[in-house]
Amino acid sequence: MMVYLGSLQTLATCKDAAGIAGNVFAFGLFLSPVATFQRIIRNESTEQFSGLPYIYTLLNCFITAWYGLPVISSNNLLVTTVNSIGAIFQLVYITIFIKYADKTKKLRMIGLLLSVFVLFAAIIVGSLLIVDFEIRHLTIGFLSCATLISMFASPLFVINLVIQTRSVEFMPFHLSLCTFLMSTSFLLYGIFNFDPFIYAPNGIGTILGVVQLLLFSYFKKPSREDSTEPLIVSYSSTNA
Repeated sequence: MMVYLGSLQTLATCKDAAGIAGNVFAFGLFLSPVATFQRIIRNESTEQFSGLPYIYTLLNCFITAWYGLPVISSNNLLVTTVNSIGAIFQLVYITIFIKYADKTKKLRMIGLLLSVFVLFAAIIVGSLLIVDFEIRHLTIGFLSCATLISMFASPLFVINLVIQTRSVEFMPFHLSLCTFLMSTSFLLYGIFNFDPFIYAPNGIGTILGVVQLLLFSYFKKPSREDSTEPLIVSYSSTNA
């Protein structure tokens, strides 16, 4: 009995350590668009940058933060903290984007932002109407997992571009490293907490992070410096 309790305590300690590490590494990702927004503020224009990634990331952070609360899942508060912080960052970026966007982009972004709030409110109300805790957990879990997995479209785009151009100009090393470290941390967090909705999408993120780092080491040229603007905020030509 003592051995079993000791094992549970060890698992809980490892889970918390992995979750805290994931929160720390996430800051690297949340801060990555800062250079882009410094440029937007300096030029007082959003130029050809797209605001869609921030809208989508905000929705993902909202849903995943909701999943981490005790009303939806057990022992996942560190998932809520990291995604709550992420949501704050996205709201700041979106606010700046709206301020400096032209009238068409501004109205579209405001409409999308309001849609995110309405959709998230509907998810909260809908999930609370589900009386059975397990069904509620599975419903939001699958939704959270789906949005997390769909977020990997951007890294896949970057990987494809690096292979085609044989250049890592648009794949900053710090961004690839933070993606790998954060995904690995939450992969371990999910494993230690026996939560497939956490370890499954972050397992995919870890694999993509490894691929990005391998590509970086293969295609990196000593004379070329990393791009200061992550591709996620500059590759899209859509006007949003």
